[in-house]
Amino acid sequence: MLIIEIKEGESIDRALKRYKRKFQNVGVIKELRKRREFVKPSVRRRNEFLKAVHKELVKSKEEEG
Repeated sequence: MLIIEIKEGESIDRALKRYKRKFQNVGVIKELRKRREFVKPSVRRRNEFLKAVHKELVKSKEEEG
């Protein structure tokens, strides 16, 4: 559970903005999306490998052009 202390003289809007930033940094939404469905470890490794290959291709094309 996230707890935000409201500082003296701080507006509610400012405290809400701090809460939203902290919520995003903790990664709650990312974790929920990840847990929505089970992905086999072999599939996860394959996806990570394919993502790395794609990044290398993009990086090499940027260096050429």
